[in-house]
Amino acid sequence: MLIDRENGAHADAVALIELDDAMDPVRYTFGALDAIADGVAATLAGRYDRGDRIAILAANSAHFVAAVLGIMRAGLVAVPINFRFPRALIEDVIEDSGARLVFCDAARIDHVPATLPGVVFDARGTAMLSEPPPANVVTFSAFVAGASPCNDTDAHGARFEAIEPEPREAALILYTSGSTGRPKGVVLSHESHRWVVRTRLQSQPLAGERLLIAAPLFHMNALALAFLALAACSTMVMLPQFNAANYIRAIDAWRCTWLTAVPPMIAMMMQERALLTQSDLSSLRFIRMGSAPVSAALLDQIHELLPNARIINAYGTTEGGPVVFGPHPRGLPTPTLSVGAAHPLVDLRLVDETGAEADEGELQLRSPGLMNGYHNRPGLPLPFTSDGYYRTGDVFQRDANGFYTFIGRRDDMFVSGGENIYPGDVERMLERHPLIEQACVVPVVDEIKGTKPVVFVKVKPGAALSADDVKRFALEQAPAYQHPRRVWFVDGFPLAATNKIDRAALKMAAIERLQDERRIEGA
Repeated sequence: MLIDRENGAHADAVALIELDDAMDPVRYTFGALDAIADGVAATLAGRYDRGDRIAILAANSAHFVAAVLGIMRAGLVAVPINFRFPRALIEDVIEDSGARLVFCDAARIDHVPATLPGVVFDARGTAMLSEPPPANVVTFSAFVAGASPCNDTDAHGARFEAIEPEPREAALILYTSGSTGRPKGVVLSHESHRWVVRTRLQSQPLAGERLLIAAPLFHMNALALAFLALAACSTMVMLPQFNAANYIRAIDAWRCTWLTAVPPMIAMMMQERALLTQSDLSSLRFIRMGSAPVSAALLDQIHELLPNARIINAYGTTEGGPVVFGPHPRGLPTPTLSVGAAHPLVDLRLVDETGAEADEGELQLRSPGLMNGYHNRPGLPLPFTSDGYYRTGDVFQRDANGFYTFIGRRDDMFVSGGENIYPGDVERMLERHPLIEQACVVPVVDEIKGTKPVVFVKVKPGAALSADDVKRFALEQAPAYQHPRRVWFVDGFPLAATNKIDRAALKMAAIERLQDERRIEGA
């Protein structure tokens, strides 16, 4: 259930401060959020069968959180959907999930299929709706108004008695981004989420922290933190979606102590230099970086800006959960770019291309946090070994002290002239250059080598760098086959829906730039 109902002292504490795009706050106590979730659960339980899927298509909000809680309490399965998918893909995901109902916000109301009932969030009033909702959509307030929880009652009103889940009973389906094909619905159990929350709180209690959430709740990074904050009775400050300037303003205004973000979000925040100089960010004590590798240059910038904040370089996957690595068992300091040592409750191994265990290879893990499988994909082979390890597809190195460092996605690896190249390996090498802030390497077709690496580079403010400088540095620092054959300077990188660098978009951009170069040469 996540919210501690037995401790009445928390009922009147602030659980969530919801901010809109204008930074206007609405506060929700634990008691109020709990009651809204009960209203959702009671209404759903009276209309749908256990195990039915309920979709959520909306930006971050308190009602989003309450809807997820209510769906799970009623024994139904919550399906948060990436609202940044193209409309046709959103429709495909809703159909694939078999959703019986769609919760949405005002901006996404026209994405609700006419064949399904919908519920539009209206916490800030019906003024958010530009016109009356269609016949198949009702407001959230009307939806929960008819709820009649029939269980225990206390000073805070009627309570809905949440289901007691069966072992491995599904609680959530999170769809992957779909960057390499049709999105897959990852089925996650109540059991796995409970284990993740318990395990994370044992290693780092969050009582008294104020956590800022701006990453999308349709992604595991933000949703797992929201669950953690509720269980820890901490306060969440929530933005509808990431905006670098509002991110900084929220930290300053609400004295946030804990951030969870992907590296591009922090990199964009660092570009707001004028606002940073006017803001007080001294409240920050923890920054958890996950979902994508963090560069040494970005770490240096964060340390300079926030010298008192501890940076946690984290790793996790939707399929395998966020509990994978942790501190070294002997207390050894974690190397700068490492994600830590093996968590004591997780079985880890690295497997090379021959299938043998090694100090460099694909990470395989086994824990109670693993997914059940993929929804509605009977023909898709499950990424599990015969002994129950999840094959992550991520390649790591393990040093002599047992620290793991991410090398790259196995799917991102390409072969150039017979040599395996991991883009992350080359990017980390380039980002050691004192004038390079960030780099992204992608492959392009080459008649001789098969493929070859090219790179998009963002230099540090005020820096002057040439393509030859970058190539020369690469040849001095790494094997010749890794050096980028083309260097293009950019002011920023395109982001995918989860705020990670969109490599697919950069591959297309590289092809277009090479075609343009050939046209100019042939003119």
